[in-house]
Amino acid sequence: MTRNLPTLRSDKEAEDFVAKADLTDYDLSGMRVVRFEFQPKSERVNMRLPRPLLDAVKATAAKAGVPYQRFIRQALENAVQPRKRA
Repeated sequence: MTRNLPTLRSDKEAEDFVAKADLTDYDLSGMRVVRFEFQPKSERVNMRLPRPLLDAVKATAAKAGVPYQRFIRQALENAVQPRKRA
């Protein structure tokens, strides 16, 4: 039987939990992939979009739980990265 993950209130609590816990005992089905952005953003791009497209982007980004500009950046990254073959 799997257990629910505890609520961790700090990075220290999370580090301690991961270091000691057997994660196979926990239900990880609710987890989602999180991307960390390490590269500095030094360049700016301005573009004009139709209002319905921008509204759709903002709504989709909100569902994904990310700011819409980060969502657009991730979409651009996915478009130019080579696809992995299974």
